[in-house]
Amino acid sequence: MKLVNDHLATPVRLTHRTDDGFLVVAAEIGRWCGPLPLPSRARRRQATRLAGWTEQLAQRDDVVGAVVFRGALRPPGEGSALLARAGVRPARHDLVVLIRTTGVDSIDDVRADNSYRAMVTEIDRLARYSYRAAAGNAARIADVEHSGDRWFLFNYFHCDSAETVYATWEYTAGWFQHHTALPDSMLLAPRPGEPTDYSVVNHASWPTLRAFLPSLLFRRTFRSFVLANFKANDVAAQPIIYRLAAAATGTSSAGS
Repeated sequence: MKLVNDHLATPVRLTHRTDDGFLVVAAEIGRWCGPLPLPSRARRRQATRLAGWTEQLAQRDDVVGAVVFRGALRPPGEGSALLARAGVRPARHDLVVLIRTTGVDSIDDVRADNSYRAMVTEIDRLARYSYRAAAGNAARIADVEHSGDRWFLFNYFHCDSAETVYATWEYTAGWFQHHTALPDSMLLAPRPGEPTDYSVVNHASWPTLRAFLPSLLFRRTFRSFVLANFKANDVAAQPIIYRLAAAATGTSSAGS
């Protein structure tokens, strides 16, 4: 791993990983105008339908929770030229479903559920592009709180080396803790045999927009340290900020 402006690095404070499993279902339904999503009746209708399916999935004993997110903002990222060379479509997902299971061994059972199958069939029919993968937890700052009026991040990382993208994420994550008071983050790594468009997907949240957005727009070290390290290590970072559309909590408690 190449280090850029190492004097700006701050060690990240991590907790232990969880053994829970995750299903990420992301879809490009509407369109974006620069950093903002254009209003979309199809997106609103689809979010409502997704909420119904996730409510049904949350009734399963092996589902900890199922959450629907709608796109709100695309902050600055890094790696558009790298994505083009790799033939990877840039992330423009304006709807995301995240399902947390009681373990990675439960993932296939959840994917076989009629509600899940109906959900992905509908998304494949309507979406301009969709992505779905089963994942485990590669690193954790803390569990992401899916409640209240929070702002949620899904950052879709592409890199040829899973080891490099993890090391780069860990190296830069301390900057976010220090400058944006990042309270939580779950690094989701696709399981073997899953799609490889994204080496990892980082899921995190902040309580308010002002907690993080000014630092991404105006703090010079975001570009000279965070984005510069992504670029130096051939990591394409594609962050998208979301709002909560629906959340269903399962009967099982989250694993530790």
